[in-house]
Amino acid sequence: MAGVFVTGTDTEVGKTVASSLLVATLRRYGPVGYWKPIQTGIEEDDDTAEVRRLAACSDDEILDRGVRLPRPLSPHLSARLAGTEIDVDSLARLGLALAKDRFWVVEGAGGLLVPLNGSELLADLIAVLELPTLIAARCGLGTINHTLLTIAELRRRSIPVAGVVMLGTPNPENRAAIEFYGKTEVLAEVPVLCPLDADSIAKVANESASRLAILHAAIGGLPPRSEV
Repeated sequence: MAGVFVTGTDTEVGKTVASSLLVATLRRYGPVGYWKPIQTGIEEDDDTAEVRRLAACSDDEILDRGVRLPRPLSPHLSARLAGTEIDVDSLARLGLALAKDRFWVVEGAGGLLVPLNGSELLADLIAVLELPTLIAARCGLGTINHTLLTIAELRRRSIPVAGVVMLGTPNPENRAAIEFYGKTEVLAEVPVLCPLDADSIAKVANESASRLAILHAAIGGLPPRSEV
């Protein structure tokens, strides 16, 4: 399975926007796909539908299968209140069966250490899928600490860090600190987009294409085709 897992430093940090940016950018270098293994609050939020809209996805670029839970809570609690339990092995089997002919953008739920059940965290699913991880982080105050903690935990678990996408009003000092202390690269900065639509994502994708193409070539396992 070729691809990248998108996690966040927190909930509502912009993972879905970052995932949309990846899909919109990387399809010019080869086939792409998007998968959200776990979605809570499905009656209010549907990240799969949002990525389909923002990245102007075709049907074959979307896999809409996985755990879908009604309450917008931590996955373990949302599952418990729904009378079920999230089975990481089942999700892993679904992920490992994804089509091998494309680069997959896999979006997490919440942050790296959000619990999925009584004994496993989101990081455990990432480890089983064996995907390098891209971190979606805010630009503002507090982001240095949150992002460095996420980087440190990924490395402690021997999960490769693919880089960082920062979202919000650009902050050059925070970006520089994350790159220096985290020994990683900020691959894209996504400003506040108004309106937030496919055209605005496409504009950022054009600006970020060269850096994200390096990500694709480094971890994609697929030879990048010429940009169209």
